[in-house]
Amino acid sequence: MAVIAWIVEGTWPALVDATRTHAPEDAEIVLLHVTDHEIPGIAHGAFAGLLGRGHPERDPGTRLEHLAATSAKQLLQDAADRLGRPCTRIERTGRIEREVVVATQGAELLIVARDGDRSRLGPKSLAPASRFVVDHAPCPVLLIWPEPAPGLADIPPPPQPPHHR
Repeated sequence: MAVIAWIVEGTWPALVDATRTHAPEDAEIVLLHVTDHEIPGIAHGAFAGLLGRGHPERDPGTRLEHLAATSAKQLLQDAADRLGRPCTRIERTGRIEREVVVATQGAELLIVARDGDRSRLGPKSLAPASRFVVDHAPCPVLLIWPEPAPGLADIPPPPQPPHHR
């Protein structure tokens, strides 16, 4: 059984704990981290267009790419240490939601932590990328709360039916 744990800054400790709890002992566990390509791309574009013609060594986008890669490696190492089981670590770069969905091809389970407004129950407890992943993953998804879930009193009220005259 292949289990993918989508590692995200801020929620990863709870996600790793859930993976340890819910993944069978004989599961092949993959810790996946995706770095968004957008910010380094903007820096590359700004540098090329405004600042750096003829000086590629000064491109801040390259520095941002290196910082992101170093951060991702450290995050995956910390997650693997916390997991305490054999696992594979995968780093990807691109549009986060699409990279996660592509990485889940052939997996039997994807574990995702809520990353939106976690102060109350409801659909906004998922950020847009996570919503896309939950809606499009080709495998079952285990969606966890990274902290205790809010009480049922926090469920948003149902929409009011239109008033007809």
